[in-house]
Amino acid sequence: MSLFICLFYVCLCNNSSVFHFLLSALKYEPDGRVILAEFETFYLLNTYAPNNGWKEEENSFQRRRKWDKRIQEFVLQCSGKPLIWCGDLNVSHEEIDVSHPEFFAAAKLNGYVPPNKEDWGQPGFTIAERKRFGAILKEGRLIDAYRFLHKEKDMDCGFSWSGNPIGKYRGKRMRIDYFIVSEELKDRIIACEMQGHGIELEGFYGSDHCPVSLELSEASSDSEKREKKNLDE
Repeated sequence: MSLFICLFYVCLCNNSSVFHFLLSALKYEPDGRVILAEFETFYLLNTYAPNNGWKEEENSFQRRRKWDKRIQEFVLQCSGKPLIWCGDLNVSHEEIDVSHPEFFAAAKLNGYVPPNKEDWGQPGFTIAERKRFGAILKEGRLIDAYRFLHKEKDMDCGFSWSGNPIGKYRGKRMRIDYFIVSEELKDRIIACEMQGHGIELEGFYGSDHCPVSLELSEASSDSEKREKKNLDE
């Protein structure tokens, strides 16, 4: 038995597994950007991170900084069970996670350049956002499941978001949708894949994002429980 998760749909091959939604998460996020579910052997956190935006004056930078701080606080205090964090995280961590690094690093909106150099570039690919994301992973002892399995850039299937198919953004793609897992889960990672590919956006189903899937092997405790149940029967 394995666990297969696809953004944003959860499928459990073992029907006996039990989970419940932690509604307490909702009162801290009035925008509805958070779903937190507790399973027998892990927590599943789904988030839709706010876009960083282009201008400090619109308070979007501050909003994103505040969001990242709260996520970091959550993962640091999350204990007792491993964490699986998935969703549209609106950040591309490394240059390998975008199709055209120089294009995205130099991107501007109507010629505007933010005063802080670390805020320059495409939202989701600014130095500031990438640094904060890296700090969350490091301090939270978290693994990027896709990059754990795929060490090299894949120009066909390695991105989850694509720009407008017409104009300068045609063929410009980013990986901003993730499965992030606690380090103790890394040996259970079987597969993590983008379900869309190519500049013609096959598998995107009309969206600018494609689904992302994660497959984990079952926990040893689950296997032992099932074997005991079979013996009892």
